[in-house]
Amino acid sequence: MRDSTLTVHHPAVAEDEFASLCVATHRASTIVFENAEAYATRGDRDLDSYSYGMHGTPTQRVLEAQITALEGGCKTVILPSGQAAVAVVFLSVLKPGDHVLIAETAYPPVNGLCRDFLSTLGISWSTYPPGSGPEIERFATASTRLIWMESPGSTTMEIEDVPAIVAYARRRGILTGIDNTWATPLLFKPLAHGVDFSMQALTKYPGGHSDILMGSVSVSDPALRKGLRDIMRMLGFHTAPDAISLALRGLETMALRIAHCGRVAGEIATEIAARYPVEVLSPILPDNPGHEIWKRDFAGASGLFSVVLPEAWEERLAIALDGLEIFAIGASWGGTRSLIAPMAISGHRTTPDPRNERIILRLSIGIEDPEDLRTDLRRFFERLARDETS
Repeated sequence: MRDSTLTVHHPAVAEDEFASLCVATHRASTIVFENAEAYATRGDRDLDSYSYGMHGTPTQRVLEAQITALEGGCKTVILPSGQAAVAVVFLSVLKPGDHVLIAETAYPPVNGLCRDFLSTLGISWSTYPPGSGPEIERFATASTRLIWMESPGSTTMEIEDVPAIVAYARRRGILTGIDNTWATPLLFKPLAHGVDFSMQALTKYPGGHSDILMGSVSVSDPALRKGLRDIMRMLGFHTAPDAISLALRGLETMALRIAHCGRVAGEIATEIAARYPVEVLSPILPDNPGHEIWKRDFAGASGLFSVVLPEAWEERLAIALDGLEIFAIGASWGGTRSLIAPMAISGHRTTPDPRNERIILRLSIGIEDPEDLRTDLRRFFERLARDETS
């Protein structure tokens, strides 16, 4: 071969004695075939095989298999974000004339997907109040095809009685899905409770370093997985192998990070509740709604909880936030850095509750020294509680 050809064709090298603890990062748009027949029959390959880079490489298959093992399911699909994962679930099972019932406390963009997109396709939607449990039947309709849960609820942290909702849905032939990002399958396994679609934003704890966007959906029924893959193929969804490699790396420390963050978050949440005139929202606290269900169904808590501020403190919030030294102000949680974000939820809730009109601080505990976090928060709350005339 001439030089210009040699620059393109990579030589084969022996790998017999090579072994690495790292998963290889396989990048590909084009998949080549060993002969003409293999190319002509590529459409006959199964969903776990390879025919085009958009549908995954061996790197992605490793992540799919690892999450499947953690979820206790049969198959997993990888999406470019958590919201993309939700959208694919909905589009894979909902048709014009169907109705989807959504937790009022779900991630707000889920409502946007229904209001601004699915409704234009003739798919109706409505929400159910937090903590509905067996009362979920009051909110379903004759055309309900899917019930979507999130537990704990976004920002306000209500725990849902997932087994009760699943039991009703199965009696009615309704599919169920859940956003399990807060717990991850380390703390709660939706598929073991009969949920059909277990979704998580890998952006958060699995990625773990605030540098990727990714989502996953795991199922126990292979037919549901095929429906997901069909929608992904039609929409051209693809997740970059380099990002998948970062998710695989993050998974290796996820158990340690969640154990640490959950322990420290529990301690700090308890201390804040005892020391300041605020309402702390966390399922670990005995006076929070759903605490007993959390103890029954979950293996522990992660590092995210919320604090409802007194109205009188709100005018000093910006100054207090600007004075933080360890906590960063940011929304996408689950990384190594501790974060705080002021949330306004009144536009996303219909069930009356005084806290809905307040500013709610969402705190994500990272892996910094807990005493540094306590010092930063003590100064923060002192600024908020300072007399207005001082």
